[in-house]
Amino acid sequence: MPKFELNRRSLLKSSAAGLLGLSAAGLPRLASAAGLTVGIVYVGPRDDFGWNQAHAVAAAALKEVPGVTVVEEENVPETIAVQKSMESMINLDGAELIFATSFGYYKPFVLDLAAKYPDVQFRHAAPLWTDADPKNAGSYFGYLDQAHYIDGIAAGLSTTTNKLGFVAAKPIGTVLRNINSFLLGAKKVNPDATVQVIFTGEWSMPVREAEAANALVDAGCDVLTCHVDGPKVVIETAESRGIKCCGHNASQAPLAPKGFITGAEYKWATIYKMFANDLAEGKNLPNFTGGGFDVDFVQSTPYGAGATEAAIAAADAARADVKAGKPIFTGPINKQDGTPLLAAGASLDNYDPSLDQTDYLIEGVIGSIT
Repeated sequence: MPKFELNRRSLLKSSAAGLLGLSAAGLPRLASAAGLTVGIVYVGPRDDFGWNQAHAVAAAALKEVPGVTVVEEENVPETIAVQKSMESMINLDGAELIFATSFGYYKPFVLDLAAKYPDVQFRHAAPLWTDADPKNAGSYFGYLDQAHYIDGIAAGLSTTTNKLGFVAAKPIGTVLRNINSFLLGAKKVNPDATVQVIFTGEWSMPVREAEAANALVDAGCDVLTCHVDGPKVVIETAESRGIKCCGHNASQAPLAPKGFITGAEYKWATIYKMFANDLAEGKNLPNFTGGGFDVDFVQSTPYGAGATEAAIAAADAARADVKAGKPIFTGPINKQDGTPLLAAGASLDNYDPSLDQTDYLIEGVIGSIT
């Protein structure tokens, strides 16, 4: 992984667009968009108001590209079942590009099929590809912590208790990075704000998510957000308890007509259409593509009734700053145990590879990762 991280750091500095990309040199030209079949596999239902729906929205946009056929399968577990589903798309539907959209699909399933079908392109929705992996495989990713930082800005100006709640699935790097960014946004506009986090232990566990959301409200949190596959339960619980909320993955605005503020959304359609256009032009697909606001890979959900004028103004200004490259992580910042992360005046680029390896929470976050 260190070599991969070095490549990504160098490419970030050299790319005017802020787009990450490792090209698969020497690959044969693939099919043009005329007659191109794309397979997309989801770990859950396409209408989950979350992770899967975000990809399904992109799939719908991809279907609008002339000459592209999209084959989808939902509720496919992270087992040999996904390998069978992808192989069926290749052999029965003629898929030449496969989007595997769940974390556990990559190893060994995507890697095994990439080796077996060298003329098919496989792209996976997490930054897991390395130089040692097949060149017809790759990763794509949206850095959603940028949008969670904007959520934090809006939440920090929307709370009256200064207590924000965060329901999280598992304490892995991406989740911890989102929690930390949310807090940094809140503290930028409200130094007294804290974020209390409860981990459910699973990506989709509605009962635990409801319990966690209610526990946070009972503890005085008056704005909730989350990082789980389907935020529906968390958002609905916040609305039913009469507090405000910020979304995650896709738009949950319809679920909270009174309290919804804004949300952090992936914009996978940008990547899906880009790949289809690249294939149409005979270009090789990058092995890694990632980015945030600056390349339209993430977006903020339109403001809901829970957003005040002050929150909207501050969030809009912060989004423009992040899009222009202003760092989110600017010192002084300490880790939760008090050890320094960044000294005063120091900062991390928003695409600094070290943030991919986040294994800590920062001061101001209440809760444990152990």
